[in-house]
Amino acid sequence: MIPFTDDELVKPVQNVLKSVLPMLERDGGGMDFRGVKNGKIYLTLTGACHGCAASGTTLKYGIERALKLEIHPELEVVNIPPNQEFDIDKL
Repeated sequence: MIPFTDDELVKPVQNVLKSVLPMLERDGGGMDFRGVKNGKIYLTLTGACHGCAASGTTLKYGIERALKLEIHPELEVVNIPPNQEFDIDKL
C-alpha cells in the first residue's frame, strides 16, 4: 500500500518527471502529466515518443522505474493516448 495520498504525490511525481524529461527530449519526444489516482500516474507521451515502438519500454523502464526508485516501489505509469478523452475524476 502506498503511504501517500494522491495529492501528496503530485509534486514529487512532477519533480521526477522533470528530471527524466531531458531523456525524452533528446529523441524528439516529450510527455504531458495528466494526474495521479490511486498510485497510478497518468501521462501522455508526445512528439516522437507517441507511437514509437520503444514507448512501452520508455514508460516502464525509464519513467516508471525513476518514479519507483525516487518515490515508492508500488507506483505505476499509465499512458493515455493523445486525443483520447480523459477525466481523472471519472476513474
